[in-house]
Amino acid sequence: MSIFDSPVPRFHLAVPVDDLDAARRFYGDVLGLEQGRSAETWTDWNLHGHQFVTHLAPGHGGAAPGGAHNPVDGHDVPVPHFGLILAVPEFHKLADRLRTAGTEFVIEPYVRFEGQPGEQWTMFLRDPAGNALEFKAFADDAQVFATG
Repeated sequence: MSIFDSPVPRFHLAVPVDDLDAARRFYGDVLGLEQGRSAETWTDWNLHGHQFVTHLAPGHGGAAPGGAHNPVDGHDVPVPHFGLILAVPEFHKLADRLRTAGTEFVIEPYVRFEGQPGEQWTMFLRDPAGNALEFKAFADDAQVFATG
């Protein structure tokens, strides 16, 4: 048995933010994540069952816009980034929620790799600290780890 064979494998990710109140508004109000434990310098979030933490680190927010990127399917994808793979209806519901909140997309929602292995809906945005997020959805979940 591998150490990674737990019944519910979950990841833990902590990111720096330079304004914890802005992070709480973004992750709680805009994205609609459930807040967990918190203190003056950090907040836990339930990111679809995964433990995501925003840590106050003044002056050390995410990568600045225009920083590192990688060309993918004709777009400049910000690196590093994190996010979730959602079901297609959830993806579109979140895209609508983000548009309603006035979110500025780094890459607007679109279908990437159309007609190819790994075809997916994707969108990129940044939180108030500049951390890049990607949300994506595969019409065929079996294609998540497809090889080309």
